[in-house]
Amino acid sequence: MFQFRDRHLAEKILEAIRRLNLGKVRFMHVCGTHQDTLVRFGLDELLRRVNVEVRQGPGCPVCVTTDREYVEAAVLARKGVTLATFGDASRVPCGGGKSLLDLRAEGCDVRVVYSVEDALKLAERGLETVFLAVGFETTAPSTAAVLLSNPPENFTILNCHRYIPPAIEALLQMGEVKLNGLIEPGHVSTIIGVKPYLPISRRFRIPQVIAGFEPLDLLMAVYMLCRQLAEGKAEVENEYTRSVRFEGNPKALEAMDRVFEACNVEWRGFPLIPSSGMKLRREYEKYDARLKYEDWLEELPPYVSPEKEGCRCGEILRGVADPWDCPLFGKACTPRRPIGPCMVSIEGLCNIEYKYRFRQL
Repeated sequence: MFQFRDRHLAEKILEAIRRLNLGKVRFMHVCGTHQDTLVRFGLDELLRRVNVEVRQGPGCPVCVTTDREYVEAAVLARKGVTLATFGDASRVPCGGGKSLLDLRAEGCDVRVVYSVEDALKLAERGLETVFLAVGFETTAPSTAAVLLSNPPENFTILNCHRYIPPAIEALLQMGEVKLNGLIEPGHVSTIIGVKPYLPISRRFRIPQVIAGFEPLDLLMAVYMLCRQLAEGKAEVENEYTRSVRFEGNPKALEAMDRVFEACNVEWRGFPLIPSSGMKLRREYEKYDARLKYEDWLEELPPYVSPEKEGCRCGEILRGVADPWDCPLFGKACTPRRPIGPCMVSIEGLCNIEYKYRFRQL
């Protein structure tokens, strides 16, 4: 059991949950950082003692990006462009089991960057640069800001940005996992605020709480959800008031709205989710790598789905399976030899379980 500060206060919160006497309840969060906190500090075990189960949903952006999108990036890298992306995205196995880093070892110009601004600097040095833009509303404003700055014509993005709320609605509509409440992501919510979650509670009669990332944040979020259940409510509450405002971040939202519009897109493990993708608006299509290199991408080479040979990443992202249910977990699939993205990303459930639990066995 991991220790953390304010353990005494944590015990008081747990006792308050116990006194509500709800019986067994199941909540879901959609944030890899929440999962890391839950497992690293042993909160999931503490919560199970008061009959609360917390599952991870599709909150890892690197994980929900589809194999096809990574293969598109691989095609462009093989054609000779400078392909820039974040570290975790560069390690996801795609076509033939190779990652973008594997292609770099073969001579392709794949660069790991910390931000879209770093990718822009490569273009400003004269390199034909494509930025693999992976992420939710947290990172999309930075991409939008760069495109609004009138970057050079040799800079484009392979756009894989996605909106979180439509995915939550899709997951609830599928009904594969019975949920009593949702813990909403703090990072995303600092951008979008509280308002986008309101229709979800109204439509599905489900309580929601936006939570921060400290152990006490998560415990308080669970208590707030349990209190709503005890009182028969289905509202959106904001535990993370020190960072999340009701209206979100107006400047970031404005930048996203100017550059992107909603479109239908697939998520790994999900069918097509309406209005969950971010598409470049017409006036910014000159920065769309899919249009600029349309001929190269017209016929993608065969690629292997990560759900091959027993990999259960798709089910894990929907909350219907755990890493320990996967026959590859900790055996054929490890952080050094990942088969699916849930083992690659530091926000992936398999990676987190391996780091804090499997490795200790």
